[in-house]
Amino acid sequence: MQTAQTTVDPAEVAKFEAMAAEWWDPKGKFKPLHMLNPCRLDYITRQIAGEFDRDLTAPEPFKGLRILDIGCGGGLLSEPMARLGATVVGADAASGNIPVAQIHAEQSGLTIDYRNTTAEAMAEAGEQFDVVINMEVVEHVADPLAYLTACQQLLKPAGLHLCSTINRNPKSYAVAIVGAEVIMRWLPKGTHEWNKFITPDELYDLLEKSGVTPVDRKGFVFNPVLWSWSISDRDLSVNYVTASTKPA
Repeated sequence: MQTAQTTVDPAEVAKFEAMAAEWWDPKGKFKPLHMLNPCRLDYITRQIAGEFDRDLTAPEPFKGLRILDIGCGGGLLSEPMARLGATVVGADAASGNIPVAQIHAEQSGLTIDYRNTTAEAMAEAGEQFDVVINMEVVEHVADPLAYLTACQQLLKPAGLHLCSTINRNPKSYAVAIVGAEVIMRWLPKGTHEWNKFITPDELYDLLEKSGVTPVDRKGFVFNPVLWSWSISDRDLSVNYVTASTKPA
């Protein structure tokens, strides 16, 4: 059998391998994600509920849905999806993340299928999901279009693809690199590369070329006064998220 091509960038994987043990430390190197996570989850759950006509006030509203959290890290998004009743696969190219995620899920009483694998390998194996959650990964891969095409292949017809990343402009450089890595020291220097950031229009174009139809985009905006994140309809200047659907 021909081996699946991969868009994994080994240097990018190594960055996250080095931080794997800190995934669940809200004051550690992943502090920014812990702060952002409630905002991300609000968007993700609303989009899934709207697309699949689910009542978020019901017990296990995502029961019957198969969800892939690609680039799952330590499971910060996989675990909430499992609690909402979904059948969850968490996949990550960084092998060191998987035991951290597995142990935390076991401690939390959750059943999640964590795998050290890639989107391309899963697509070649014929895996299919109702939802692909793809948060803050696309700016770390070697070939964004090939990666997003693999994500599209992983979707069932009429499936939902949720993809977030970081805009590329002077403000994102100031906030995501100078602010987060140099001034606040939330992340190790070199975690992000500004030239790999993707503008919303570029991402929409890549998503369309991959075979899905973008239907929504919103900004994740950090307020340094309130020290909190919120969702914005208009401000996509730094962090932003998109929703796309696969033709039925």
